[in-house]
Amino acid sequence: MSSESRCENCIIRQFNSLRAMSKEELKQVSDSKTSKSYKRGEAIFEEGEKLNGVFCVRDGVSKLSKLSSNGKDQIVKLATKGEVMGQRCVIAEETSNLSAVAVNDMELCFIPKEVIINTLHKNPDFTFEVLRLMAHDLREADDVIVNISQKTVKQRIAEAFLYLKSNYGEDADGYLVLTLSREDIANVVGTATESCIRIISEFKKKGLLKSSGKKLGILDEKKLRELAEGF
Repeated sequence: MSSESRCENCIIRQFNSLRAMSKEELKQVSDSKTSKSYKRGEAIFEEGEKLNGVFCVRDGVSKLSKLSSNGKDQIVKLATKGEVMGQRCVIAEETSNLSAVAVNDMELCFIPKEVIINTLHKNPDFTFEVLRLMAHDLREADDVIVNISQKTVKQRIAEAFLYLKSNYGEDADGYLVLTLSREDIANVVGTATESCIRIISEFKKKGLLKSSGKKLGILDEKKLRELAEGF
């Protein structure tokens, strides 16, 4: 294993609960983890699956989604570089309540459950970091519920584009770096794909968005933000 890929030398851990581990604990993680690669569209784990460890995102983006009673996926989170997936169900000893699929090509580190549980018992700083990040995820989930119940579909789609620009940036031509399918955007905001396509087309006609093939970009961020905020 190269020195760069070892947990104690990995910059990625600064973005998650692993930063609270001691050097010795990080060495144990490095010695037990395995590196995994996933292609775009490949499933990392399924809803209802029992996970024997957690996944740390080294590169790429994963969509975490839940299947609703009508058979439609609701994307509840996009997990990006530095985030850990599967912590909650591993700690609670429950099956996963979400599915994870690679949005683009991904590099992940798989850390066995035993290492995480042992460190939780021994290191209160690590336990606190895990709780803090879980509390943050719960807050984000609360915001999603409020948005779906109180904001229009147009507002939520406008917000989704602003989020993608803010968190993943634009390329040299002004298109969003992270390309989500129209279906994925619909699943993020909780609407039908047909409605999402129609609203994106409307945004393009109004000069708010531009497109090139599957790529989309923001033309008028000010007006898009005003629309998202209900002005």
